[in-house]
Amino acid sequence: MTGNMYVYRQNHICLQADGRIIHVDPFRADTSPENADFIFITHDHYDHFSPKDIEKTAKENSVLVFPETMRDKVCAIKKNMRLFAVKPNEKYVADGLEFETVPAYNIGKPFHPQSACWVGYIINLNGKRVYISGDTDATPEAEKVKCDVAFVPVGGTYTMNALQAAELVNRIKPGIAVPVHYGEIVGSKKDGLKFADAVDKSIKVDIKIPF
Repeated sequence: MTGNMYVYRQNHICLQADGRIIHVDPFRADTSPENADFIFITHDHYDHFSPKDIEKTAKENSVLVFPETMRDKVCAIKKNMRLFAVKPNEKYVADGLEFETVPAYNIGKPFHPQSACWVGYIINLNGKRVYISGDTDATPEAEKVKCDVAFVPVGGTYTMNALQAAELVNRIKPGIAVPVHYGEIVGSKKDGLKFADAVDKSIKVDIKIPF
């Protein structure tokens, strides 16, 4: 992808491309500038939906994209932003930015129920499809994703573990795979390395979480 990609903590991802700055799930963003054109929220767990970190990252009139089921919580945020609610399995355009939602949920675990209607996102940037899966297992919907870049959780317990995430990536075959959601609350640096070792060598693994 032409542009810059950063991962700060957990699932706090920053994409800079097409003249836009996009933050996803800002978390412990003490040094994050107030520069986001868009902020995407995948679900309402505290390490993904942190109102104080959203306020630190947003500028006036940033677009805040969030699951419809979170509307009441989002409306309590004090900073002036444009709210954009979404549902799973839909396509959207917000201020000219095209994106899709992918259901994000657990299979056989209770932490992220499908009924919550939480989501991952496929964001179109510079003609590339960037998939940010959110907290999910390797669901049938995730296995159908077509993307150029994939950000996937590898920490286990609440999401896929490193080997499960590698298996998903090997199925959907992005050009670049980035492991996230480890080393902070669950998982360790080793999970990123385990993921990298298990991913097909035709796929570039870009480890971005700083340790």
